[in-house]
Amino acid sequence: MELHVLKFAKISILRADIAEVIINDDVVMTLAMVNEYHGFLQKHLRAPFSLLVNKINEYGYEFQAQLAIGNIPEIHAMAVVSYTRKSNLTTHLLAHTTPRTKAWNIDFFSQRDMALEWLETQQDALKQHGKRPVSNAITASLI
Repeated sequence: MELHVLKFAKISILRADIAEVIINDDVVMTLAMVNEYHGFLQKHLRAPFSLLVNKINEYGYEFQAQLAIGNIPEIHAMAVVSYTRKSNLTTHLLAHTTPRTKAWNIDFFSQRDMALEWLETQQDALKQHGKRPVSNAITASLI
């Protein structure tokens, strides 16, 4: 595992095509931060790649950042681990109500190990079959 520290986040490369992202506490993500984050992912991961977004901290987004986050073609899947109801609700809103050029392949979890297992399944199926497996978002969000 490689740990990289940006001014606003820590990114751990878990394998060549999966990274864990932890945004620092009390950060308000700007468009410039999102662009830096996306550039980092594109430089350090093998596409298509997946992200484990670990919401251990509280943070937010400026409006332009909300529109841009996750909108790069290299992202295959995202697993979000939320520890509070508020964090879970705000992430669901960001994922499902913000206009996107491409729908996210996203699932929500309350446990990191389950999120990582789901991402590994997504990536492995993509490699083996060249297609995206079906998400189990409703079940996972209730766990």
